[in-house]
Amino acid sequence: MYVRVPVAVKAKVTEDTKMKIIADLEETVKQMQTGLESFEFEARRVLNQAAGDLSKLPALREQIEMRKAQLVEEKEETEAKLERARNLTIGSEIGHGTLERTVEIKIGTNLDALMGAEVVTEDGKIIAFRE
Repeated sequence: MYVRVPVAVKAKVTEDTKMKIIADLEETVKQMQTGLESFEFEARRVLNQAAGDLSKLPALREQIEMRKAQLVEEKEETEAKLERARNLTIGSEIGHGTLERTVEIKIGTNLDALMGAEVVTEDGKIIAFRE
């Protein structure tokens, strides 16, 4: 019988890899900050427009605060990832995704061994297979 099993992809941290991860996360944080500022500006505009209808104002404020809290939380999570990226050790390995492979199994096949397969990359090139 043939089955598909996951293969973990790990990246060996190099100086280039670390700098790329940091740069990507810094750009994401900047974009999130810009998005948050745009949201706050738009929210003030909407609240000013709705000021005439006091019955809808509390619900609108609640929706705005909930969305703002969500955006702030997402930004804080990304900032935490950025801090972890800055603390990466050169030579360590980090998760970089998952692939699948097709394997033949028979009675007596060790499934645990099949499920632990890994591909290790360094600067985008495969450097090792682990089973």
